[in-house]
Amino acid sequence: QVQLVESGGGLVQAGGSLRLSCAASGRTFSSSYMGWFRQAPGKEREFVAAITWSGGITFYADSVKGRFTISRANAENTVYLQMNSLKPEDTAVYYCAAARQSRFYSGIHYREGYDYWGQGAQVTVSS
Repeated sequence: QVQLVESGGGLVQAGGSLRLSCAASGRTFSSSYMGWFRQAPGKEREFVAAITWSGGITFYADSVKGRFTISRANAENTVYLQMNSLKPEDTAVYYCAAARQSRFYSGIHYREGYDYWGQGAQVTVSS
């Protein structure tokens, strides 16, 4: 079974930065792609960013493009989300997710395209 563990959340002032990490573990971890979603109170969980495990192709939601950067460290089975120029509207619980290696990239923007989820990390941006 694959486990995803997020770390790095916290409280930051508007304009500040945070970096989230997501470490994947399991007997034989392999993935087609990994991503980050977020869920603010009273709202649906939404796509933030994703990266393909092979080739490192990245995808971003329009709301974070130019401010957030997703990256991966294949040897450590870890994905990062560097968040800069944070805004109060970025406040949410951030979830790491991974897709089985058999998945096609067509599902990369959608919750249904992922098979494993982390427990979530709270990010709070104060104004």
